Amino acid sequence: MLIPGSFARLRILLITYCITAGLCACGSASDSHPVNAPATDTHTDQTDVLPSSVNSETASPVTLPMEPSDSAPTEALRDATPVCLVPQADGTAVVSNDVAVIDYSHMSDGYICANYTGTCPKVKLRVTGPDTVVYTYDLHGNGYETFPLSSGDGYYDVTIYENISGTNYATCLYADLEVQITDTFGPFLYPNQYVNFNADSKVVAKGQELAEGASSDLEVITRVYDYITQNITYDYAKASDPPTGYTSDVDSILTSGTGICLDYAAVMASMLRSQRIPTRLEVGYAQDAYHAWISVYTADTGWLNGIIEFDGNVWTLVDPTFGANTDDKALKKFIGDGTNYILQKMY
Repeated sequence: MLIPGSFARLRILLITYCITAGLCACGSASDSHPVNAPATDTHTDQTDVLPSSVNSETASPVTLPMEPSDSAPTEALRDATPVCLVPQADGTAVVSNDVAVIDYSHMSDGYICANYTGTCPKVKLRVTGPDTVVYTYDLHGNGYETFPLSSGDGYYDVTIYENISGTNYATCLYADLEVQITDTFGPFLYPNQYVNFNADSKVVAKGQELAEGASSDLEVITRVYDYITQNITYDYAKASDPPTGYTSDVDSILTSGTGICLDYAAVMASMLRSQRIPTRLEVGYAQDAYHAWISVYTADTGWLNGIIEFDGNVWTLVDPTFGANTDDKALKKFIGDGTNYILQKMY
């Protein structure tokens, strides 16, 4: 029969034994005693190591050391909340006449706006930047439209033309602008005539849905790419005879599930821009075929040029980790010397 004091002493001995056994199991013989520490008398009563002010019968429970976890730390998820930048034509800097307005109030953000209110049925806007690339757009006369300053800092000529007859046009309005863009990504984050979306767009909602739970921009790009290529089919009839001045209605393409290369690129660019991923919609030639593709930017990789390519039959996603040093010929045609793409314009 144990008396109360002996029971308490036995309990402390058991706890101390468990701690000692645990330390011996986790450590090596060399770290059982520090080099400069005196050896402990193994026959010393373990209750003697308690501070004299602590009653052995009322000592607090001892917390055993936690075993180290073998699991890797959980990677933080990125915020999938859409951010849809809204172009403004607030009239603080304009050139205008009685039928047309060029609003360059926000040219430092990488875009201008223009509107035509006259009666001419065919109106063009032409933008020529410091790289001398000429961008020609249709002005539809149904309110302000947004156009990117894709060529970066420098001088831009912006001209609105009215059709006189046939292919002949006369100057309606002209602006000569000196542009300094405060955010170089601005032209490729704001919506514009070619990548046209807003906070209520279906493509924005779908982009958010696809981005939920992703841990990086590259993962979002991959998810968006997979969705588009698995849910939109190529419209060969439209491709054989595209309308003049064609631009994509991204929500209609998402709903119908069919489109041409420009539609694929516009839908993907809209989703990615609304997820704060700078995306260029690029057009030019792939060999003899007029072609559209995208390039994207991530903080980890910089610009990934020509990440999406359509060869007439299959869309291909280039794995950026392969880089330009890959020996794979199939990948080199996308990310090698660049001769497969002839870039003309960026939107």
